Amino acid sequence: MINPAGDSQKYKCMIQLTNYTGEGAYIVVSVLDKDKNYLKTLHVLGDDKEWYPDIPAWWQFHSSDRQTPIDGITGATIAGGERSIFPLEIDNSLVDSGNFLRFETSVEHQDYHEEDLQLPLTTETLSGKFEGKGYIRYVRLIANK
Repeated sequence: MINPAGDSQKYKCMIQLTNYTGEGAYIVVSVLDKDKNYLKTLHVLGDDKEWYPDIPAWWQFHSSDRQTPIDGITGATIAGGERSIFPLEIDNSLVDSGNFLRFETSVEHQDYHEEDLQLPLTTETLSGKFEGKGYIRYVRLIANK
């Protein structure tokens, strides 16, 4: 259940990648507004800042938003066929407000998927399993109790 306005809710996020060959995937999880403008970075898989420009849509937002450090929300990349489970903390005011949850992926010397998975950020979508279109096979979201 969603907490009153102003609070946040924690979710478990599991990302399962497809069986591709190559380096580990950089994955960025962000909240976008109804016009697809970035509002917040929730998590980054990939802590080598040298490769962040390979996620160009997010990098343009992040590099211009110097007030928002991402050190506490980063983790290692994951390779083809692997999975990662990590927490997402989402402000309740962002849910059911016309916003989107976007998963972007990029693999070194391979493709970039700006919308590997993009979902309306609603109470319903914050509990379920959703298929990706690029390196992501699926994402499962579960509310922490």
